[in-house]
Amino acid sequence: MWQTSSRWFDVAIVMSVFAVGNILFGRFVEHYPRWRRLLKLVLVLAIVLVLAETAGRRWDEHAVRPPAIAAVYVHLVWLPRHGINGWTAEPRERYLALVQRGTR
Repeated sequence: MWQTSSRWFDVAIVMSVFAVGNILFGRFVEHYPRWRRLLKLVLVLAIVLVLAETAGRRWDEHAVRPPAIAAVYVHLVWLPRHGINGWTAEPRERYLALVQRGTR
């Protein structure tokens, strides 16, 4: 009944990660439009499923590493260089100004 070799398992993993991420970190992206957040979900899910189907599951698992390394760098190095706490995004006004400046 339960098989981890199914593409539905991949979908469940991606959706679970996004659900937990939205619960824990949703306040940091409140300023983004909903269509953009939904587009991110669709693109990540599509990339994971295409990689799993064409190159194999090992490649879609490895594809997560570069964005994770980039996120660690941004939170531990780049944000503090700009005077923003990488964990709490405080001061909030400075964080929003920096993020909105980067999205234009």
